[in-house]
Amino acid sequence: MRHRYLIWTLLLMAGMLHTQAQTGGRYVYNFLNLNYSSRVMALGGNLISVRDDNPALILMNPSSISERQHNTLSVNYTDYFTHSSAMSAVYSHTFPKAGSFAIGVQALAYGSFRGADETGIETGRFNAGDYALVIGWGRELSPHFSVGANLKTIFSHYGPYFSSGMAVDLAGSYFNDENNLSLTLLAKNIGLQLSAYAPGNRETLPFDLQFALSQRLKHVPIRYHITLHSLYRWNMNHYGYDNPFMETDAITGELQYPSKVAQFADNFFRHFVFGIEIEPIKYFSIQVAYNHNIHQEMKVLSRKSMAGFSYGFQLNIKGIRFGFSRLHYAVGATPNCFDFAFNFDELAKNSKERKTRKLERITP
Repeated sequence: MRHRYLIWTLLLMAGMLHTQAQTGGRYVYNFLNLNYSSRVMALGGNLISVRDDNPALILMNPSSISERQHNTLSVNYTDYFTHSSAMSAVYSHTFPKAGSFAIGVQALAYGSFRGADETGIETGRFNAGDYALVIGWGRELSPHFSVGANLKTIFSHYGPYFSSGMAVDLAGSYFNDENNLSLTLLAKNIGLQLSAYAPGNRETLPFDLQFALSQRLKHVPIRYHITLHSLYRWNMNHYGYDNPFMETDAITGELQYPSKVAQFADNFFRHFVFGIEIEPIKYFSIQVAYNHNIHQEMKVLSRKSMAGFSYGFQLNIKGIRFGFSRLHYAVGATPNCFDFAFNFDELAKNSKERKTRKLERITP
């Protein structure tokens, strides 16, 4: 019990300290917030709290690192906008005394660009990309509580401009198997930029404090997910003349602000992501979610859209897991996410069983 309160207190303190440090700053390395799991993307693109053998969740939630992912590998590919692509790979291994570890890479490649100087003369082509090497550790302190951390070494280059940084994610999870309930608190991207793209112009990392809960219903094959993000700040909206959804008085031209109740409700639900996971059979599941903040940020005046909605599926058969998902940002901006996960111990076990059955059939 004391371990539980200590970890939660440290996470909350990290959130408060980083909130004070980043006031008025700009964010760098936003690729760290991208989805490197089809299941995460299908459930809204933020933290989800589950306890299973899926190694793809490690990059989002280090407290999920456990012996369940021992000797497993996950690879991911997401075709983001235009020619940019996100990729990741993570491998996990458990040591009896030291705990469970993971090593992974995250990458966002923006493609090739045509360079030019201030006069318009072409200077040749250049590439741009962001990369992170991730080392994770997790440990189950009791059957109900686990903790974990991911250490990230970050590299970024845009043509001749280079930057590097360090960051850490801290997470603690609580599990109640009797009620099929899971809770997780995550403080992500606590760190700093070691070297800036331009000397003397260091920027702030995209810190976030998130809380997630999930529960599988007892009598139906459904698990619901509720995630709260951006817990370190309340105001998620902007009211001003540059907000195209703001109405103005036809006579005075002054802005007509929404009521206090409407502003409160909008900000309140911008912090939430709601998802449902349906598992009609043991090895197959379907995910659907709604992210209100994405919907409000990416909707357009001229037409209705599915901005903020996401969906996907997971298929897990004999040690091989395949996942696919889509998240609607805006019209024409709907990335597809694919990932494969391999449980090598289970694959070896299945191979041995097949050989044994084959021998039994041919042995007189």
